[in-house]
Amino acid sequence: MNIAASVATPAGAARSDIAERIADFVALRHEFHASPELAFREKATSLRIADLLARWGWRVERLTETGVIATLENGPGRSLGIRADIDALPIAEATGLPFASRVPGLMHACGHDGHTTILLAAAEHLARTRNFTGTLRLIFQPAEEIGAGARALIDAGLFERFPVDAIFGLHNWPGLPAGQFGFVEGPAMAAVDKIDVRVRGKGGHGAEPHLAIDPIVATSHAIAALQSVVSRNIDPREMAVVTVGSIHGGEASNVIPAEVELKLTLRSYAPEVRARLRDRIPDLFRNVVAGFGAEAQVDYHEGFPAVINSVAETRLIRAIAVGTLGPDAVAEGFRPRTASEDFAFYLHHRPGSFVFAGNGDSAALHSPEYRFNDDIIAPAATLWVALAERFLTGEPQNG
Repeated sequence: MNIAASVATPAGAARSDIAERIADFVALRHEFHASPELAFREKATSLRIADLLARWGWRVERLTETGVIATLENGPGRSLGIRADIDALPIAEATGLPFASRVPGLMHACGHDGHTTILLAAAEHLARTRNFTGTLRLIFQPAEEIGAGARALIDAGLFERFPVDAIFGLHNWPGLPAGQFGFVEGPAMAAVDKIDVRVRGKGGHGAEPHLAIDPIVATSHAIAALQSVVSRNIDPREMAVVTVGSIHGGEASNVIPAEVELKLTLRSYAPEVRARLRDRIPDLFRNVVAGFGAEAQVDYHEGFPAVINSVAETRLIRAIAVGTLGPDAVAEGFRPRTASEDFAFYLHHRPGSFVFAGNGDSAALHSPEYRFNDDIIAPAATLWVALAERFLTGEPQNG
């Protein structure tokens, strides 16, 4: 990738400057896509990221084995963090693309290769132009897909070693037109928790059910009762989702099994709703199956909290999008998503906002047929550049 000499390009020229260089970054995105790596194993990916950033003049440091933190200082002032996730998924790709995954069973099916490329495109421009005053930190985070990367970086001293006044991130979103961005003040993505349940009864012959304690019957009644948690225990003005995603019990049609195993996910926005789900569901399961003579072992696994965007930072980046990309770049009426994101952990420590970038009419995230839209790299990178310049200088930037 060719790197031009440092120039003081006005912020308003960022859009055309990035567009002129976009072919290099599309090729880079395809390179990342062809070589996916799973959570905490992103060694080649993080090495490539670190090498590029160092060549462009960023100070590059590691936090955890595969986390990359890049710093660009340009005098005294505020500090800003922008995060991109870098890990892939254990999904076999079915796109048929010429640059499809070369790693069997692994795929960038969520667009993290695109998020990384977007931030790198912004990084290259900012390193050349330095049209800001203050400190900019780029966070290339591992292990978002398993909800562990953000917390790992924070526990390793992210905000102590690399302090920022605010932090921002983005995720592409299928169905939202390419080139548009969604902004949500307050709760933007759901908290997610998991519950594993083992219902124990007494196995027996299907011809003599009176001599057994059927855990399938007990479990079926408990699953039906679960629907009352949302409809009767949660304020109807709040959001909650209870999903039984897995149930296993028995092997033969004429045998009553001794046990049934279930896996559930719980989603919510408000902390008090999350706490209500955590307390109510285990009690309900134990009490319902007890009525059938069975017992339930319930193991609750706390996932990560809701993404709750700061109002001021969300309004700022929305205004920047309008001023830099035009009013049509904003998706009016964009609503919170019920999917989850470990970016939420950062927002427990610093104010910020998580932005949604339209991916157009693509397959859903986590689908083996999902395709990241390369057309969104330039506008999203332009948004990051404008954010850095506006946030750090405090002055309006025009497109």
